[in-house]
Amino acid sequence: MPQQKDIVKIAIQMPGAYPQLIQLDQKKPLSAVIKEVCDGWNLPGPENYALQYADGVQTYITESNRLDIKNGCILRLTKAPGRCAEDLYKGIQSSDAGVRCDSLKELASVSTDVTFAQEFISRDGHLLLVKIVEDSNESNVIMTHTLTGFMELMDHGIVSWENLSSVFIKKIASFVNAKPTDASIQQVSLDILENMVLSSHSLFLQVKQEVTMERLIAHLQVTNQQIQTKAMALLMALLQTAGDLDRQDMFAFLNKKNLRQYIYKNIIHSSGSVQDEMAHYLYVLQSVTLNHLEPRMRSPLDCYNQEQRDILHGLRQAAFETESENSLSHERRRSLCAKEFKKLGFSNNSNPGQDLVRTPPGLLALDTMYYFATCYPDAYSRFVLENSSREDKHECPFARSSIQLTLILCEILRIGEPPSETRSDYHPIFFSQDRLLEELFCVCIQLLNKTWKEMRATQEDFDKVMQVVREQITRTLSSKPTSLELFKNKVNALNYSEILKLRQTERLHQEETLAPPVLELKERLKPELLELIRQQRLNRLCQGTMFRKISSRRRQDKLWYCRLSPNHKMLHYGDVEEDMDNPPIETLQEKIPVADIKGLLTGKDCPHMKENKGKQNKEVLDLAFSITYDVEEYSLNFIAPSRTDFCLWTDGLSVLLGRDMSSESMRSELEILLSMEIKLRLLDLENVPIPESAPVVPKPPSNYNFCYDFSQTEQ
Repeated sequence: MPQQKDIVKIAIQMPGAYPQLIQLDQKKPLSAVIKEVCDGWNLPGPENYALQYADGVQTYITESNRLDIKNGCILRLTKAPGRCAEDLYKGIQSSDAGVRCDSLKELASVSTDVTFAQEFISRDGHLLLVKIVEDSNESNVIMTHTLTGFMELMDHGIVSWENLSSVFIKKIASFVNAKPTDASIQQVSLDILENMVLSSHSLFLQVKQEVTMERLIAHLQVTNQQIQTKAMALLMALLQTAGDLDRQDMFAFLNKKNLRQYIYKNIIHSSGSVQDEMAHYLYVLQSVTLNHLEPRMRSPLDCYNQEQRDILHGLRQAAFETESENSLSHERRRSLCAKEFKKLGFSNNSNPGQDLVRTPPGLLALDTMYYFATCYPDAYSRFVLENSSREDKHECPFARSSIQLTLILCEILRIGEPPSETRSDYHPIFFSQDRLLEELFCVCIQLLNKTWKEMRATQEDFDKVMQVVREQITRTLSSKPTSLELFKNKVNALNYSEILKLRQTERLHQEETLAPPVLELKERLKPELLELIRQQRLNRLCQGTMFRKISSRRRQDKLWYCRLSPNHKMLHYGDVEEDMDNPPIETLQEKIPVADIKGLLTGKDCPHMKENKGKQNKEVLDLAFSITYDVEEYSLNFIAPSRTDFCLWTDGLSVLLGRDMSSESMRSELEILLSMEIKLRLLDLENVPIPESAPVVPKPPSNYNFCYDFSQTEQ
């Protein structure tokens, strides 16, 4: 007698027949279950049939995934994957073009299932598709279905990309390079080439040789957003996979073609909004381009390098008009240089190169100072001369400030960090400037001088000033300015007094010292406010969130949605399209009873983080969480879109599990609510009656004799 937990109540459908309601015994072989179902409909040859989900992603049921079947699932009796693969294999080779087209269209659909893919590939079906592509004798519609089916089959990782012939690669590249070609063919071809590039260096070299950069840039100029996105994806794959020399050549070509300016004008500025996938690739382009500066950032100044020494002395000579140094004695010249380097703000005025030994920012600080001095000579001279004439304790040291400011900009722009797989927070201003770091530096070094004066700072306040400047830059960039002029206006408007106001507003909830009665009141208020936060978290889970699937090839085209049912008893989830902002709960076919959830895991303890151990960066780890259910053998894995979503979901799931919330977001919100509530409770309203309606305005007095007459002059 099977145990109750091994029995699942399901419905099975078949076209033209009444559904069967059965109790599926999970201990019984799947072949025996299928035989019983076939017998119920008097169908011969049960080995030719299989079960698959009727709704959502119509996956075949196998011995390895059958335990995912839940009570109430609706399954469908259909052709076995082996029989389906055999039929499609024959149909693709039919002499009738209509049969070939229908077979390839169905293949493109069913190839998303790994069980079918294994059966089709075992018959060398993928090689049949390769031959169709190499021969190129079919119509555009048939070719589109062929390429789509091929891409879906390869996406399972059953066959290595490196097994593909050079003829096939050239043919795919020709689809991309050709001008009058069907958009669907180009879209899939771009996707295939991107996966080739990411799979191995040898394929990168072949694709780079076959695909012209001119055509990729041309694809960015079309109105079809999917073509734009896929072309950008391939371009980023080529840039990321390339070696240093190849990457330099590619950057030189892209700069020559004004790629960034084109993206700014035609993708960012004209559209007003950018799709998430394109936003990610724009972020990657920004990251890869800025990382081109990393070697300079990691290189200290070499005091024996004559070119670097000349640049240092060029900074000094540009700032101070001095008599001809050649006529001075060695000691006099050395003394003069030391004095002027001190005025420039170098700590080691006798050997200023020592100030630039620290990395980062290394030589990048020298580059930014020299750029400012040569491109904005008037502003540079004004900065140096103005500060060299102040009292010593109030002068703003140009060199020291520049070195620290360059480091701050490197950290804000994440120079030297590899591109994240999940970030999409690009800076629109990057695409409007060829030399973003240098131009930002020129604006911000003048901002620093302005802030220094507003704070009436001395040398002891240097770190405090730099913290304020960092905050000014960060807050301004977070508003996504689209041009340098807009950034300049906004960052200068955010003066020191505005920063103080913002800080004060953000610190209102922080109580530095509280009297014992206030602490007691705080503890009494906590349970009520915690319950308020719990309800907010559950409501947020009921609204749901869009999550992104991250594959090993770093593609970002798979999305899924998860939400809690209104009665808080089921978690519903399922794959969705990118344009679905808030899919109805009925469209999410998968579900997990909350009662079956056994645990909540975060970070490196998550199964999907353990599977990719060593490959995930800290940012992804900080956004990862999983729930385990049933007997802790199964898990649903998440990567939150942001830290805020991570906190909301982990708190909400903790509430469902009867555990305490522990996120930093919860602690922050609790402090804000406590501060507001305590301030209201501590208002001095004792013996002050609060009327329910506004008091009546009294009548005017009968006379005004009580008023003092200022016209009379006092003796």
